Amino acid sequence: MDVPDSSLAGLLPALMDRLPELLDEVRVALEEDWPDYAQFLAANSTEVGVAADAALNRLVTLVGTTDANGVEGELFEEIGRIQWRQGSDLTSLLSAYQTGARVFWRHVSAVAVERHVEPRTVAALAEAVFLFVDKLSSSSARGYVLEQSEAAVTRERLRDELVGLLLSDRADQAAVQAAAERAEWPVPEELAVVLVQPDSPMSHQALARLDPSNIVFSRPPLLGAIVPNPLRRNRGRLATALRGARAVVGVTVPADRLPASLHIAETAVRLQRTGVLVDDPVFTDEHLDAIIVHRDARLLNALRARVLGPLEGSSPSSRERLSETLLSWLRHMGDRRAIAAELHVHPQTVRYRLAKLHELFGDELDSPTTRAQLVLALAWGAPEPSRTATSPESTTPRR
Repeated sequence: MDVPDSSLAGLLPALMDRLPELLDEVRVALEEDWPDYAQFLAANSTEVGVAADAALNRLVTLVGTTDANGVEGELFEEIGRIQWRQGSDLTSLLSAYQTGARVFWRHVSAVAVERHVEPRTVAALAEAVFLFVDKLSSSSARGYVLEQSEAAVTRERLRDELVGLLLSDRADQAAVQAAAERAEWPVPEELAVVLVQPDSPMSHQALARLDPSNIVFSRPPLLGAIVPNPLRRNRGRLATALRGARAVVGVTVPADRLPASLHIAETAVRLQRTGVLVDDPVFTDEHLDAIIVHRDARLLNALRARVLGPLEGSSPSSRERLSETLLSWLRHMGDRRAIAAELHVHPQTVRYRLAKLHELFGDELDSPTTRAQLVLALAWGAPEPSRTATSPESTTPRR
């Protein structure tokens, strides 16, 4: 290390004498734009004075060298970390450093002129001052970024633990509240599960469009998000964010009932894959009837086999026509004109088909219970393909 210029070393006593005045001027300079920092200087004047004394001695050793590392780096890195923890902006901290450096240099340069320090030495001193401030700023920036990164990793881990709890059968209110506090996530009154297709790039893009209040999760084979208070949001905005991802939005429930929302969403995903639900995205609260009916495919097929038994003897094409007519008849409560309009057939064709249906089903069509069962069997998709075949029909009245 180069030996400092003797005339420069002689500046130290004079600068030490000015130190209280210098720090007070820095405090005043900070008051307008950075009152918190000014208040800190006022409240910790003794400690700040000791640190400034050490910094002055350190600064003198920097003149003529490129070594700006030392214990100050650790101190100012911690200051950067504190800045992040307090939710403060890094730019304001670095700007405050620059303000302090300008005040400091005015005093240093004034003393240097008074003591007739050589211009070459003054220039070296100026370089050392601003190199020192630059290094301290870099240390604080590094601490800020490190703390930010470490906090993000910790938050993601804690939020993943929270997701695991919310989707489990252990999600009682007390446990959820405690886990949410650790994850720094305010527990909403109600929430819902959103599931997307895990193998679709559109799914990842859609999740990235959700705001930070949502917790995005990946728990193979599930990929999705937990959405707080979905019914209080603009449903159109949520639909726009999820469009194209073949997303399913579960029903809205309290936090400790989220597994119910997940179970319904998973059922809806299965129905989406088989073409029963075709909305984009699917909001399950709009399709609870279809989800209930299709929840157990074996039960639905058994119901269809029993209540649609009278159609078994018909040809596949005739069975299809009679089934659609029967469903329209149930939907329109026997209004033949409405049935004809919906099916795009002649009213006489409707009359013929209804006569055929009464012939096949007999008095059962007059039973409210049978009618309810027929609606369940027909209203949410066609019976299994093995029982139904399609064939072209002419636009003339059909029989």
